[in-house]
Amino acid sequence: MGIIALITDFGTRDWYAGEMKGAILSVAPHATIVDIAHDLDFGDITGAAFSLLSCYRTFPQGTVFCVVVDPGVGSSRPALAAGCGSYFFIGPDNGVLSWTLEREKTYSLRRIENRALLPKQVSATFHGRDIFAPIAAYLSSVGDIDTVGPTVTECITLPWCEPRLDNGRIIGTIVYIDRFGNAITTITRNAFSLLPSSPTSVSLRGSQFPLCTFYQEAGTGKGLAYFGASGYLEIAVNRGNASVIFGLRTGDAVEAA
Repeated sequence: MGIIALITDFGTRDWYAGEMKGAILSVAPHATIVDIAHDLDFGDITGAAFSLLSCYRTFPQGTVFCVVVDPGVGSSRPALAAGCGSYFFIGPDNGVLSWTLEREKTYSLRRIENRALLPKQVSATFHGRDIFAPIAAYLSSVGDIDTVGPTVTECITLPWCEPRLDNGRIIGTIVYIDRFGNAITTITRNAFSLLPSSPTSVSLRGSQFPLCTFYQEAGTGKGLAYFGASGYLEIAVNRGNASVIFGLRTGDAVEAA
């Protein structure tokens, strides 16, 4: 049995994440279940997509990723399963898988429709338990995505604000804010290669953030910019919450020159 990794907005106060794990173990009792994140904001599709994109390549080959941030649950939106050679990805067709599939480029995409793999009764409000969990368990056990349902050629894709060069500046966007208040942007190191020289600071909402390597290069309570573990430029405050102190939000523009 393989690894099944979960991303949801269920939180940990209620039983929903635990019940989803129970549904998985009922089909694949020896599966290893890993909690990536359960405390995303309710319905935060973008946050779920970025969480998956940021961490999936750290996992062993064969891992099944199950992403359930699904404000359209019970509607006509399809449920999808994708096989990318090394990994499987499962989630609603609302964009949560799109950034990862775009990075992988080559994949087999299926619409989950094989009722034989699902419980007889499927709740209209808990597809995490009744659709995504059993399919994750099945793929972890059998690894045959062809039996999940018919092939589809496309899925809903979230827009990605690619960093761009504008009048000698690299402009990117905040795409995620973590629990520490660090603001993660879409700017990578490669984007800096478009500039004639490496920038020494980043500007955001009228404030300047020196480009550092680690937090303590800035004084306590001071803002800084650095390339985080995910490979993207981040804005932080040494021993502080940058999101709160500077009023940062996803979608804010970030400039480096």
